[in-house]
Amino acid sequence: MAKTRVQKGTMIDKLDETIAKAKSAVIVDYKGLKVKETEELRKILRDKDVVFNVTKNTLVKIALTKHGIEFDASLFKKPVAIAFAMGDEVAPAREINLFAKKHEAIEILGGILENKMIDASMVTKLAGLPTKDQLRAQLVGTIAAPLTGMVNVLAGNLRGLVQVLNAYKEKQV
Repeated sequence: MAKTRVQKGTMIDKLDETIAKAKSAVIVDYKGLKVKETEELRKILRDKDVVFNVTKNTLVKIALTKHGIEFDASLFKKPVAIAFAMGDEVAPAREINLFAKKHEAIEILGGILENKMIDASMVTKLAGLPTKDQLRAQLVGTIAAPLTGMVNVLAGNLRGLVQVLNAYKEKQV
């Protein structure tokens, strides 16, 4: 059944609000995915604080235009879904890329990062980035490495002193 103008306006407003809150987005061609697979993808994305949205392309184009996001109209020649990242900017790219490796029916078409369109190859590169927690762990490890080295050097001097004193004690006995 066709949507009324009011319903379409409401859908645009919801989409508008989602785009405003989103940190990034991934546009995918989901045609060929079975309902069970789509629900599996939705669950995976929901756990990562990602909103998976299937909306009419004309409404998506209107919402993107409202936000001043320039897009390639050829992306919207076929039905598409958009995954909006509400938390980690890289989460939708990473999760959809992993899902696409198992399910050939889904194809990454492009994305939105910092209110600019990016192509599918850039989305794939984003998917390869580590998570924020992994980056924080690497940073802590990098900061702690010199301190750990200094502790080992200082402990080495103490170990050497203990060994000399132990050898002296053995010699005395």
